[in-house]
Amino acid sequence: MNFFGNNHTVPIKSTFYYGWYIVFIGALGAFFSGPGQTYFISVFIDQYIIDFGWSRTQVSTIYSAATLVSAVCMFFMGRLIDRFGQRYMMVIVSIMLAIACFYNSNVNNLVMLFFGILLLRLFGQGSMTLIPNTLIPQWFMTKRGLALSYMAIGGFASSAIFPPLNVWLVNSIGWENTWILWGGTILVVFTPLAFFLVRNTPEQVGLEPDGFVTPIVSEQNSEQHISKKPKNNDWTFKEAIRTKAFWLILSCVGIPALVNTAITFHLISLFNENGLGTGVAALVLAGMALVGFPVTLVAGRILDRVKVNIILAGIFVLEMVLLMMLQVTNTFFMAILFALVWGASNGFERIALSYVWPSYFGRAALGSIQGLATSVMVFGSAIGPLPFGYAFDLFGGYKEILWLFLLFPIVGILCSLLAKQPERNSHSKKT
Repeated sequence: MNFFGNNHTVPIKSTFYYGWYIVFIGALGAFFSGPGQTYFISVFIDQYIIDFGWSRTQVSTIYSAATLVSAVCMFFMGRLIDRFGQRYMMVIVSIMLAIACFYNSNVNNLVMLFFGILLLRLFGQGSMTLIPNTLIPQWFMTKRGLALSYMAIGGFASSAIFPPLNVWLVNSIGWENTWILWGGTILVVFTPLAFFLVRNTPEQVGLEPDGFVTPIVSEQNSEQHISKKPKNNDWTFKEAIRTKAFWLILSCVGIPALVNTAITFHLISLFNENGLGTGVAALVLAGMALVGFPVTLVAGRILDRVKVNIILAGIFVLEMVLLMMLQVTNTFFMAILFALVWGASNGFERIALSYVWPSYFGRAALGSIQGLATSVMVFGSAIGPLPFGYAFDLFGGYKEILWLFLLFPIVGILCSLLAKQPERNSHSKKT
């Protein structure tokens, strides 16, 4: 770890706050989480089925199993972030994700597929999402929502660019070379930028969150600068998990992953059942990402002004609307309307679920806290598609499971409204 040095200066001198460079790296990290995301891997899954003659049930089962194992690992990844810092972990994780891409270029049996997906989900979907979400809140407090919304641009760009680009690459150079290309790109582009530009906290380089200058105490100005700095409310991991709000918010993290992954995974089948083709489903997926991008920018500004648990409750209301719309989305117009609502929901969700943890529990144990939250998120994404698949086999359609899934956002609304921000002082007296 000495290779990383103990650098206490910003690597780039500029006239604006260095935290915005950190936001850029965070957005790039979200973009390069793509190889571990469902929208990226799905292109290769279809090629595996064609080339090796595997059944979709076999591949789906392995995909869910590998994702579940990666979910368990994410809590420990969060602890490592708290121990070693985001810079060290971002460099190591990006190298491991590149290795995972190289490994997947050689997959030729189901056992190799399991470990290949496990590595992609652990270092891509999980870690490359978790690290930026713990890094940005270290650098911003009063502008945290705005900073997270800019970072989320990388995620939306990833989901919009990779699927069509991968289809073209696989047809042009083959799926093996496509994996090698993306592994090399991560090593050449992202890893050096993370190494040279990332610093764990503003205090490490003599700055303060949001660009506040560390005050020089004197009789004339000691009160002037201190009063402008945001209040720092840091909890330890053990203190956080003893609060009711922690577990209520954790429930709010798992439910969107469960619902959204189920919809995404079965969207083509859902639309086919309603008389809409694969092309319309693909258009909805792209449209959802395009709508989510501007909504994210608005969501960040709103979250800096409105209580985050109220925003979470609103997201679950939109999820209820989505599940009910799927019952009647049988025309092109309804499909476009569905994409608009889904994009709005995802835009707010991406920011709110990253915003709530540092807002409620501060920066000190953010890796451990969001590591556990990411485990729950990945777990939800792993099991979400399964009930839809079983329901389709049992009932011959999705109507029953769509009504049943309405229970999840209803629970989410209740948990959100009850999850009021805890007061650290009053809690500490009780414990």
